[in-house]
Amino acid sequence: MRLITRISVNTVCAMTLFGLAACGTDSPKETGPFAGVSGPEVVNRALTKTTGVKSLRIGLDMTTSDGRVEADFATSLGGDCTGKMTMGGTGTMEVRKTGDTVYTKLDETLLREQSKGEPKADVDAAVKLIAGRWMESKASDPDTEDTIEFCDLKGLLKEFEAGDNAARKKGPTTVAGKPALRLTEKEGKETFTIDVSAEGAPYILRVTSRGGEEPMTMNLSEFDVPVVAEKPAAKDIVDLEQ
Repeated sequence: MRLITRISVNTVCAMTLFGLAACGTDSPKETGPFAGVSGPEVVNRALTKTTGVKSLRIGLDMTTSDGRVEADFATSLGGDCTGKMTMGGTGTMEVRKTGDTVYTKLDETLLREQSKGEPKADVDAAVKLIAGRWMESKASDPDTEDTIEFCDLKGLLKEFEAGDNAARKKGPTTVAGKPALRLTEKEGKETFTIDVSAEGAPYILRVTSRGGEEPMTMNLSEFDVPVVAEKPAAKDIVDLEQ
């Protein structure tokens, strides 16, 4: 049973930073760490700082043609990764990646959703065997690569390259209680917003897209916080070979 769980992270990241091309303007009364700094400069500083991390936490809430997708992953360049993904607002998949080994756990709702069209007896047997238990696989397995897309920190950060992007400074805001500077851009019917930390290092804290076909909110946090993914207990791992 192949799990169709691919979420196009590259498309998400490219979309969120696409077309930030308006000229930034500064208010004479502007204060804070970005006073006198243009929108493009703020974005490039934030991109450079964010792409230099060794680990981070990414939270995504996105509406796609296949339904709502919610993801929360802590991932690192070292290979360890932990997270959870909910698709369609109900079924949930948990992921742990340690080195080249990946452990995934699906709940009954997601298993039945992924098994639509198959004989009921087969689906019931799969649910009894797999639901709520960890499955072990290699990160290089074709069926596994799609489930660990959020664990590819190098790939995620590659999409956030500093360049000639620009944005209009909209003013102060807060993200998870932290002060930030908001920048925004409108591209056709779609409005993009990027919030940059105004306290400490200028990390990107949040990116949102509204008005397009796939609205989304992406939160970034826990920069350079070590990620530890532990192997599940042997009793909780199902032996698919048997």
